[in-house]
Amino acid sequence: MDSTKSSEIYIDFSPDLIVYKDGRVEQLNGSVFVPPSLDLKTNVVSKDTPYSLENNLTLRLYLPKNTHQTNNQKLPLLVYFHGGGFCIESAFSSLYHSFLNSLVSKANIIAASVEYRQAPENPVPFPHDDSWTALKWVASHSNGKGPEDWLNCHADFQRVFFSGDSAGANIAHHMGLKHGLDKLEGVDLNGIVLCHPYYWGEKPIAGETDDVNLREKIDKLRRFTCPATKGFDDPLFNPAFDPNLGCLGSKRVLIFVAELDFLRARGWYFAEILKKIGWGGDVEVMEAKGEGHCFFLTNPTSENSMAFLKKFVDFMNQQD
Repeated sequence: MDSTKSSEIYIDFSPDLIVYKDGRVEQLNGSVFVPPSLDLKTNVVSKDTPYSLENNLTLRLYLPKNTHQTNNQKLPLLVYFHGGGFCIESAFSSLYHSFLNSLVSKANIIAASVEYRQAPENPVPFPHDDSWTALKWVASHSNGKGPEDWLNCHADFQRVFFSGDSAGANIAHHMGLKHGLDKLEGVDLNGIVLCHPYYWGEKPIAGETDDVNLREKIDKLRRFTCPATKGFDDPLFNPAFDPNLGCLGSKRVLIFVAELDFLRARGWYFAEILKKIGWGGDVEVMEAKGEGHCFFLTNPTSENSMAFLKKFVDFMNQQD
């Protein structure tokens, strides 16, 4: 291989990632993979289990250890989709492993963190297709007869939540839509939590950057990870152009945004759209002042991260 060509940069999204012209993706934030374990700090135990043997895909389950030692105690079930622009990060990275341990401990829930295929080898819609496959596998336990005992014994399928951050929030959104159109049997989706969701559009909206260079950089990333889409007004990225948005399969949505995040305005805009279309559910937005994109992963002990975690937990524990 020509070493000069291999080092040519296509997109520089520092400090998160660099995409080279030969298709390589370099993750810059140094997140490392960690095995499932008993986390002594949170007293949460985790394990990996396959959901697609055909594609060699697994997900990571998290369960409070005290529940693990009892029989048939049912807990709310969270299905989580990691972020990373559809091309980096993993359900098995230290960032997400630590975050899910804390969330499961605080909320007293069972969680499934989904690993999915990514660009460039597997561009969008592979991440969404894999995530739906994972959800169907999870739902196969709703009758207590699935292949995974933790889900059979401890998941309350009448209290299910979808969530994700950034690109993972985009996935969670579309999984909620698909559940609204093609019901997962035995699943009652109580809520969707969107953390700094990855939405965009061809034209800037109020409060959004109009910097030509930044918008071109964002569009380059779309073309790299989602080559089949025609632009940012594709319903995959811009909910305002989705004729099925009113079919969202949950009546409660919580959106987290951050003041310094370039995606901030889109989170607020999505909430406005939901209210205008007559969806009929409850949507709430919480904004963290002075924070950037996905700060709760990189600085989990900050005051704003603690407030974020409390709001997330309260949303899942809210009784109708």
